[in-house]
Amino acid sequence: MRLKDKVAIVTGAASGMGKAIAELYAKEGAKVVVSDFNEEGAKAVADSIKQQGGTAIANRTNVAELNELEHLFQETKSAFGRLDILVNNAGIMDGMEPVGEISDEKWDRVFAVNTTGVMRAMRIAVNLFQEQGNGVIVNNISAGGLRGARAGAAYTASKHAVTGLTKNTAYMYAQSGIRCNGIAPGGVETNIGSTMTNISEFGMGRQMTGSNTMPRVGQPDEIAQLALFLGSDESSFVNGQVIAADAGWIAY
Repeated sequence: MRLKDKVAIVTGAASGMGKAIAELYAKEGAKVVVSDFNEEGAKAVADSIKQQGGTAIANRTNVAELNELEHLFQETKSAFGRLDILVNNAGIMDGMEPVGEISDEKWDRVFAVNTTGVMRAMRIAVNLFQEQGNGVIVNNISAGGLRGARAGAAYTASKHAVTGLTKNTAYMYAQSGIRCNGIAPGGVETNIGSTMTNISEFGMGRQMTGSNTMPRVGQPDEIAQLALFLGSDESSFVNGQVIAADAGWIAY
């Protein structure tokens, strides 16, 4: 029970890596807020956790909307009285567009979810953590936040921004009992591809040259294991790091 009695929010938890993280956290003793824009999916995950003897509640949140994020944290505090771990997992893809093709609309939408939503959730969490004297943030970023040949311009820029935000937050609050780390998954078997629209033929072709060096596709459970370590006290000396989980992909 590596997270016994901890309270954790996991965004984008109705499927894929978020679902795997929420389920593993609950198995390890955490009280989990399963948050997702897909309310039915979030309820299904929360119900499954409870059927397995865990503690969870479902929450519908569009992370691009500040008022909905504020409600998420209010609901968490109302249900469990505190927050110990925030896992920012929710994210969307672009359409592999290079900068010469990206529209303002697509850029703004990707940044609203992948970057601004993460920043706002971190802002709310950090203020709670300062009141408590401790807390942990785990940002699920992407290999696209470390390299330039893993997605289009908007997604790559949005994830690089979260890499910087993760490191800055870790440094700023290192003496406040707050840790902030990130995970940079390589290709993982999830449904994030369903968020891709108007795919750029040129951008996809260029991106595939990078994808061809991927050793293998990962599974959500493999990413969840790293999220568990970073969320637990076992990683108490790890702060400000973005750890790749990619079978060695970015080593190429």
